[in-house]
Amino acid sequence: MDDMNMNLSELMKDFADESKCRAYLESLRWPKGVTCPRCNAAKVYRIAKRDQFVCASCEYQFSVTVDTIFHDTHLPLVTWFLATFLLCEAKKGMSACQIQRSLGIKTYKTAWYLCHRIRAAMVEANRKPLGGVVEMDETYVGGKAHGKTGRGAANKEVVIGIRQRQGELRFFHAEDVKRGTLEKYIRENISDDVEVLMTDDFNIYRGAARHLRQQGKHKTIRHSFKIYVDGDIHTNTVESAFSLLKRGVIGTWHRVSAKHLQAYCNEMCFRFNNRKNPYLFRDTILKLIASPNLEYKNLTAASENAA
Repeated sequence: MDDMNMNLSELMKDFADESKCRAYLESLRWPKGVTCPRCNAAKVYRIAKRDQFVCASCEYQFSVTVDTIFHDTHLPLVTWFLATFLLCEAKKGMSACQIQRSLGIKTYKTAWYLCHRIRAAMVEANRKPLGGVVEMDETYVGGKAHGKTGRGAANKEVVIGIRQRQGELRFFHAEDVKRGTLEKYIRENISDDVEVLMTDDFNIYRGAARHLRQQGKHKTIRHSFKIYVDGDIHTNTVESAFSLLKRGVIGTWHRVSAKHLQAYCNEMCFRFNNRKNPYLFRDTILKLIASPNLEYKNLTAASENAA
C-alpha cells in the first residue's frame, strides 16, 4: 500500500479483511523478517491456520499482535485501521459518536475507548526545544463561563500554546497562568538559542521569559492597546492554532472534560505537526504497535463520564 495515494476507498480495498491487516502489521513490525519477541531468535515457523508463529529456539507461540495495543482487543483490526485513518485525516478531529456511527461499532463506550487508545499513541515524545521565531499564548476552553471572560474566567481550563513559525505546535493543559507555570513551559520547550519569543503584553510573560528578555530575545505585541500586528511582531500564528482547537472542541467533540483535555490537545498537535507527512497513517500504526496498552479502568479512574 502506498500511503501517498491513500484515501478511504483505497484503505478499505487494501485492508478488506483481517489477513490483510495482519500482513501489514507484520511488514511494519518485522521489516527484516519475523523474530521471536521473547528471545529474539530469527528462526520461526508460521502456523498459518492459527495466524501464529512458533519460535524454533524457545518454542514460544505468538502472533503479530502480541505485546501490542491490538493484542487484547475485541474489535477487528479492520475497525482499528479505519478508525486510525479517520482520526488522522479529520482536521478538526472526530468524535466517538461519529466513529461509532461510521464504523458500526455496537456501543459508544467501545468507540470512546478506541478513540482514546489511538490518541494515547499520538503523544509526541523526546521532542527537541523549539528555535527560530516562536510564539506563545494561552487560551481558555471548557464549560460555559458566566460573568468574567478571558484570563481568570470561571469554569474554564487553561491551554498554553507554543508554536514555532513554519514549525511545530505544542499545546499544554495548564493549572494556571502564574509566572512559575509559564516559565516552566518556556524552559522545557524553547531553546536558549531561540531567535526570538513573541508573546502579548500580559505582564506575567515578562518575568516568565526574563532569561530571554535579558538577551533581547523576547518581544511583545500590545494587545491591551488593541495592537495585533507590528511588523513581524504578532502572535497570530499560535492564535490560529487555538482557533482550530476550539472548533474541534465546540464543533466536533462538543464536550471535553478537564481529565482528558490533554489527550485531545495531543491529538490536535500530532495531526497538525504531521499535516504534510505523506506517511501519516503508516507512522500512526507504527506508534500504535509500539505504544503501551491503555487500560479502560485507568482511563476512567477519575470520572466514568469524562468526554
